[in-house]
Amino acid sequence: MHTLAASFFLQMAVILIACRVVGWLGKKIGQPQVVGEMIAGVLLGPSLLGLLFPEASARLFSQETRGILYVGAQLGVGLYMFLVGMEFKTELFRSRARSAASVSIAGMVVPFVLGGLLAPWLVTIPGLFSEKTEIYQAGLFLGAAIAITAFPMLARIIYERGLSGTSLGTLALAAGAIDDAAAWCVLAIVLASFGGGDSVFLGMQVNPAVLAIAGGVAYAAFMLTGGRRLLAKLGALAEREGGVSSTLLAIVLTLFCLSAWFTDAIGIHAVFGGFILGIAMPRGVITEEVTRKLEPFTVIFLLPMFFTFSGLNTRLGVMLESSILLVAVVVLLASTLGKGVACWAAARLNGEDNRTSLAIGALMNARGLMELIIINIGLQKGVIGPKLFAILVIMAIVTTLMASPVFERVYGRHSKKTAIPVPEGLDA
Repeated sequence: MHTLAASFFLQMAVILIACRVVGWLGKKIGQPQVVGEMIAGVLLGPSLLGLLFPEASARLFSQETRGILYVGAQLGVGLYMFLVGMEFKTELFRSRARSAASVSIAGMVVPFVLGGLLAPWLVTIPGLFSEKTEIYQAGLFLGAAIAITAFPMLARIIYERGLSGTSLGTLALAAGAIDDAAAWCVLAIVLASFGGGDSVFLGMQVNPAVLAIAGGVAYAAFMLTGGRRLLAKLGALAEREGGVSSTLLAIVLTLFCLSAWFTDAIGIHAVFGGFILGIAMPRGVITEEVTRKLEPFTVIFLLPMFFTFSGLNTRLGVMLESSILLVAVVVLLASTLGKGVACWAAARLNGEDNRTSLAIGALMNARGLMELIIINIGLQKGVIGPKLFAILVIMAIVTTLMASPVFERVYGRHSKKTAIPVPEGLDA
C-alpha cells in the first residue's frame, strides 16, 4: 500500500509539472493553457515518454496506479462538466434563436452526413471501431465527434475580447450551446444502443437501450423541472447567508455524486449527470461560490489526470501505417471543412457579413477538451478502438490549435480587446 501511494504521488508530481510547463509554453505562442495540457498528456504516454524511456514509463504509470488515475480522471471530468453546466446560459437560446439554430443545425447536419458516408469504409479497417459496432453506430459516433464544439473555449475567446454583447458573440455562443447539447444527446443515444444483454438496475433485469434512453430522459426532465425548483431552495439559502457554507457545499457535492452515479448506472456516463445538474443549478451566489471553491482544484489538479489518462491510450505510432495516416487526413479534413465551412455558410445565408461568418466558423471548429471527453467515453464503452482514438486525439488538438490564430486572423484584430475576467480553467 505504501509503495502504491508513493507511486501515485510521484506520478501526480510528474503530471502537474508536465502540464504546467507545456501549458505555459502554449500560452507563450497565444494558445490557451488547456491546449498545452492536452499535448502534455500525449507526451507522457507511449507516444514520447513510453517510446524514449519505456522502463521508467512502465514504473511511473504501472497498472495499479492507472486504476487510481482512471478514478481521478473520471472525478475531474465529471466535476468539470458540472462547472460547464453552471456556466451554460439557457437565455442564449432565445436571444438569437433563428440564426443560432441555422448555424448549429448546419454544424451538425454536415458532420453527421460525413460521418454516415465515412462509416462504411472505416468499419472495414481493423482497430478503428470494435467488432460489435454497427455501421449506423459508427456513423452516429463519428458524426458526434466531428460536430462537437469546445463551447467553454469559445466562450472564453468571446469574453476576453469584449464581444459578449455583440452580434458575433451572441450568435456564436448560442449556436455553440445548441450544437453541443444536440451532440451530447446523440452520443447518449449511441451509448444507449450499444448494450448487449439485459442490464441489472436496482435488482431488476432491464434492456440496456431502454434503461439508458428512458432513464436519461426521465433524469433530465426531472432535473430541469421539479429538480430545478428544489435546487432553488439551496440557492435562496446561499443568498440569505451571503455565501456557501461547508455544509451547503457538501450537499451540492453529494447531489453531484448521486447524479453522476445515476447516469453511469443507467448506462450513459457520469459526465451527463454532472452536466445536467450544473444546468439545473440556480444562478447567483450559490453557483458563483461553488465555482470559486471547486474550479481551481478541478482544473489544476484533477483535469491533468484526465489528459494523462487520455495520453496513455494514445499511440501516435499507428500513424506510420499508410492506411491509418490516410484515415487521419480524411477525418481531419472532414472535421475542419464539415464543421467550419458549414457554420460559415449558414451564417452567410442568415445575412452575416463575411468577416463575422468566418469568425463563427473558426470558433465553432475548435474541439478542445469536449472532444477528449467524447472519445474517452467511446473507448471506455467499446465503441471505438485505439487507432481511431489516436486519430481523434490528433484532430482535437489540431482543430483547437487552429481556433485562436484563425479567429485572430479573420476577426480578432478588429475586435475590442477588453480584458474581462473569466474562470481560467473553463476554456476547454
